[in-house]
Amino acid sequence: MENQVQQLRQTFRSGRSRPLRFRLQQLEALRRMVQEREKDILSAIAADLCKSEFNAYSQEVITVLGEIDLMLGNLHEWVTAKPVKKNLLTMMDEAYIQPEPLGVILIIGAWNYPFVLTMQPLVGAIAAGNAVIIKPSELSENTAKILAKLLPQYLDQDLYAVVNGGVEETTELLKQRFDHILYTGNTAVGKIVMEAAAKYLTPVTLELGGKSPCYIDKDCDLDVVCRRITWGKYMNCGQTCIAPDYILCEASLQSQIVQKIKETVKEFYGENIKESPDYERIINLRHFKRIQSLLEGQKIAFGGETDEATRYIAPTVLTDVDPETRVMQEEIFGPVLPIVPVKNADEAINFINKREKPLALYIFSHNNKLIKRMIDETSSGGVTGNDVIMHFTLNSLPFGGVGSSGMGAYHGKHSFDTFSHQRPCLLKSLKREGANKLRYPPNSQSKVDWAKFFVLKQFNKGKLGLLLLTFLGVVAAVIIKKYRAVLRRKALLICLVVHRLHWSNKQ
Repeated sequence: MENQVQQLRQTFRSGRSRPLRFRLQQLEALRRMVQEREKDILSAIAADLCKSEFNAYSQEVITVLGEIDLMLGNLHEWVTAKPVKKNLLTMMDEAYIQPEPLGVILIIGAWNYPFVLTMQPLVGAIAAGNAVIIKPSELSENTAKILAKLLPQYLDQDLYAVVNGGVEETTELLKQRFDHILYTGNTAVGKIVMEAAAKYLTPVTLELGGKSPCYIDKDCDLDVVCRRITWGKYMNCGQTCIAPDYILCEASLQSQIVQKIKETVKEFYGENIKESPDYERIINLRHFKRIQSLLEGQKIAFGGETDEATRYIAPTVLTDVDPETRVMQEEIFGPVLPIVPVKNADEAINFINKREKPLALYIFSHNNKLIKRMIDETSSGGVTGNDVIMHFTLNSLPFGGVGSSGMGAYHGKHSFDTFSHQRPCLLKSLKREGANKLRYPPNSQSKVDWAKFFVLKQFNKGKLGLLLLTFLGVVAAVIIKKYRAVLRRKALLICLVVHRLHWSNKQ
């Protein structure tokens, strides 16, 4: 591990990954890999999660292709140094922010979306000019194997490496020094990653999930609301970090919500859900038994059927759920949807705020003021109003958590920024030394007063004309004062000449 990290660091220090042209070439190679080996990638995802090719492509592959296209279309602008405002003391100097790559990045992927949650941050790290070690999740072993096989065939092997393995390999990786670590997974492992990173003061981006609440207001169109919730909750068999984890609503809405979700499940997956190609399975037996245990002692409104042999758990809704029971104490990460009755929006807000900050918050209401109020009075990694999941698909929005749901963010330009250092640069001249006397000792009140004027006054290109005009006005005033008598005589002479010309014209 140490040798591999050092090899990547040595190549990075050679400067190979920095030129814009090289970054674009690597991104184009990555896109070619996805397009040329699409069938292999989809087959691996299907083998891990019993996911149809249509679902694997729409939920994972298309997002990666979109991210690459965004980088290719905008990277030339993002890598360019950005000029900044200056004060009067630096008005003749060059001041700008230059993005620079951080160095060697470690990306630890997740098993629930094993392709997109590994590849999307990789795209950002390459775009920012870094070297990268990719550690796919060992739980999605088929996708991990295909990544280890394909990436070296398309990318520069001296800058981008795949390390497969389990806890032992990940532990050994975390002993090495990296310049940034991005981890997607659970909070317990997130703490281990952060502790290891602290040894080297390595910055981290942690995507950790949590219990994402979904509030349904009484004035909603429940047909639309329940269709959207059903899609987001049972997609990937509930194994989505931003799936709606539980519903908050008035007690009188429970029976209607249950019925409409039940009807929608039938519409989406048919009479025999187990035979539907659009309904996945739980990743392994350990997670299957964990989710199954959450049903104990609960009031199952519909669903609840399980099959250990195939790791099948039916879409399930629980009603009148006690907030103190186990199903409300941990992220469910499965196809079980508890409904917790609340009196009103005030109680819903209090309920959310008493718990750890979630990765996502969903609010359904025709009342935009209520939606804005819930946004203002709660905290979460992201928010979608009148829908679920969809803020993840907009790569102009940062995706990340807050508090126990994570730290840092990525997607689109935010990925480029996460894996870059925004380096401030000020380039001064060795001339004009007179202006610098203000900062040299000995100090005085006069120097302090002048320093306040020069430093605290902001300057930018838009004010250049006004500044020059003011300067010329001061110079003109000095000249006029010094040569007032001469100018007065010249002015009288001009007036006399003009008068004579005027009189001649009249004659």
